Amino acid sequence: MILEIKKYGDPVLRMESQPVRKITPEIKTLARNMLETMYAASGVGLAAPQVGIPCRLIVVDVGDGPITMINPQIMSARGEVSDREGCLSIPGVTGVVTRAEQVTVSGIDLDGNKVVLDAGGLLARALQHEIDHLAGILFVDKARDIVQEESMRAGR
Repeated sequence: MILEIKKYGDPVLRMESQPVRKITPEIKTLARNMLETMYAASGVGLAAPQVGIPCRLIVVDVGDGPITMINPQIMSARGEVSDREGCLSIPGVTGVVTRAEQVTVSGIDLDGNKVVLDAGGLLARALQHEIDHLAGILFVDKARDIVQEESMRAGR
């Protein structure tokens, strides 16, 4: 099921997300629906607060297959790289964000197994972006050179 993506200004996007204590059928369904919603919106990541649920669950797919992480945490970060980002919750807006070039992220998969990912490139950026959502942080809070697409400014 495709879920409504909450837009900039919705208070849920600024909430601190709560840890997932138990992997229930509802959590598994939420993860499936989040992936479907992300793909339908042509995104590479989605966090539960973006669909109105302030829990620590993210989904990411940068082209290598879907990753679902419960209670993700950045364990280490190395290097620094700046690139342009956007967000499904802030359509038509992009900005340059400096993030770690490489990250190690730990979390739990939908089967309750501990997962540790060493990521670089777009995957590292997407993981950091989505984990920020869990703390109520949006990319525009960190961005410079923010640009709104011409069609958005014209109200189209």
